[in-house]
Amino acid sequence: MFRFIVRRLLQMVVTFFGATFVVYALMFAYVDDPYQALAGDRPLTDTQRAALDARFHLDDGFFQQYWHYVTGLLTGDLGETTTGRSIGDLLAEAWPVTIRLALLAIVIAAIIAVGAGVLSGIRRGGVFDTVTLVLTLLVLAMPIVVLAPLAQLVFGIQLGWFPPTAGRDAGLYELLLPAVVLGSLVIATELRVTRTSVAENLRADYVRTARAKGLAPKRVIGVHVLRNSLIPVVTLIGVDIGVLMSGAIVTEGVFNIPGVGFNLFRGIRAEDGPLVVGFVSVLVIVFLVINLVVDLLYAALDPRIRYE
Repeated sequence: MFRFIVRRLLQMVVTFFGATFVVYALMFAYVDDPYQALAGDRPLTDTQRAALDARFHLDDGFFQQYWHYVTGLLTGDLGETTTGRSIGDLLAEAWPVTIRLALLAIVIAAIIAVGAGVLSGIRRGGVFDTVTLVLTLLVLAMPIVVLAPLAQLVFGIQLGWFPPTAGRDAGLYELLLPAVVLGSLVIATELRVTRTSVAENLRADYVRTARAKGLAPKRVIGVHVLRNSLIPVVTLIGVDIGVLMSGAIVTEGVFNIPGVGFNLFRGIRAEDGPLVVGFVSVLVIVFLVINLVVDLLYAALDPRIRYE
């Protein structure tokens, strides 16, 4: 187990530097005039250029700029936006909002996906299984840039069932529609994985043995089949958090929720490179840590994973 943890930590470090370098390079490596990219079309005096040099190390080479950025990131200094606001302060304000939305989306997606997936696996080939297959294909085929405004228009504006927008201090009811939209990104995948896993486990030898011993069907499903079927689903939920973070950029933008995705969306539109790089870097760290925890839990549940 110790060697597995060390190997995963080393992979995590390599992935962190690789991902942050790619994001940083995409934002800054091929900028013709970094001063105008940061200050816009305003004419700059020598004093203002010197101030930008001091803030963003523009007089250094690209690799030195990246090193300054990573050093600051590792010490908790995310720098400032082009408008002078602290990126750390913006993140501190935005994270609680995004965490509430993401947690609600995960819970909704897990309840629907696991419940429907188990029923589909038990009744595979039946009407319920066929209907869920069609619905999941529809959800998979519909991008969130279409689904989010459509849900806002139909359920928020036309029918009036939910508030069409949600603010910083939105409650459970205000976040329900955005959370359903965000959760739809992962519901289909989790449902199909649950359905397949349940169907495979129902044909396993240990299930036949349990039935031969005379155990009640509910106990066979609840204790033996469900517990083993949920292992890949738990791993998938951990990976899906990264998908939810990317989906939050659109969802928070459409529903006007001032979270991480909303700020990132605004930073991209305003071409605020430091803000985009800072937010994406933190998302990379969160994604890596969550995947590390999921991998460790998976390795603890299934020892064969440690030796692969």
